[in-house]
Amino acid sequence: MATFLVAHGAWSAGWAWKKMRPLMRAAGHEFWTPTYTGLGERAHLGHADISLDTHIQDIVAVLEAEDLREVHLIGHSYGGMVATGVADRARGRVAKLVYLDAFAPTDGQAVFDLVPPDIAARMRAGAAASESGYGIPVNPMPSDTAPEDQAWAAPRRKPQPLQAFATKLKLSAEPSVPRFCLSVFRRLGFKLLDRETASGRAQSRSCCASGGVC
Repeated sequence: MATFLVAHGAWSAGWAWKKMRPLMRAAGHEFWTPTYTGLGERAHLGHADISLDTHIQDIVAVLEAEDLREVHLIGHSYGGMVATGVADRARGRVAKLVYLDAFAPTDGQAVFDLVPPDIAARMRAGAAASESGYGIPVNPMPSDTAPEDQAWAAPRRKPQPLQAFATKLKLSAEPSVPRFCLSVFRRLGFKLLDRETASGRAQSRSCCASGGVC
């Protein structure tokens, strides 16, 4: 049995992994899918100061409160930013770091540093024009998402707090755990990171399509 924890993507929440939970339980694994502050069922806690650091601390708090150890930490899309920070701040609890179609940042980088400037500018403008003044409007789901899944997910997706994309990641040192990058988009020809080893360094780019945030 292994313990897995997912740092989910932008505009999303723990609900996005609902279909995976029974499959992982049936295989004998623990599968944790916490939701970040300001999203999903925690959207009512949203405010303008929610940042990448807030979301990193959300996950670290789950690891500590549940006393999870030897965790296989999965960062999906934006969750790669979060997972990289978690692996730094909870080094004694994370066994492996997996980037799933994710950003694999280095110290001092923000999401807005890893997407094309025009996309960053459009997101900032969308947040400024939003009802809250800080929520980046929801991005379209991948085009190959099943229609029934899109219909189910659409009302649950929430605006992404602007500062989550603007905050630069702060690391105390290079991540020390083995790191791997996986992509379900390989068949579409997207640029990917190579598979990481314990001695390898994740390159500063997205595992998603150029400029993509899943």
